[in-house]
Amino acid sequence: MTKGASNGAAGTIYTNIDFTNTTGSACVLEGYPGVSLVSAGSNAGRQVGDDAKRTTVTPVRQVTLAAGQTAHAILGVADALNYPAARCKPVNAHWLKVFPPNQRAAAYVSFSTKTCGNRKVSTMTISAIKSGS
Repeated sequence: MTKGASNGAAGTIYTNIDFTNTTGSACVLEGYPGVSLVSAGSNAGRQVGDDAKRTTVTPVRQVTLAAGQTAHAILGVADALNYPAARCKPVNAHWLKVFPPNQRAAAYVSFSTKTCGNRKVSTMTISAIKSGS
């Protein structure tokens, strides 16, 4: 799992989260990954802020990946400075914790951003998986 190229618009950065089939046989992904910011790149890290909320921009479809193929989901991260500081409680985070759809094991991806420490202020969105990187 890797972080792809980033683009920005209106105070939000959009980044592809790539999922590559590293096995020798085809696999199927369908739905949304679970994504949150965490304080460390391991199970020892605690969640920072709210988890990513699902968007309906990309329809949910089954994506079959042959060995070596990649699919992706689009993560949107709003700038914490878009929110009142007293409500947001801005903090720095340096890792993403990502659960592929229907999986229980997480992967950790280096990713630095300022986010809201208050979990009642949601700063991230995630799209459904789609084919390609």
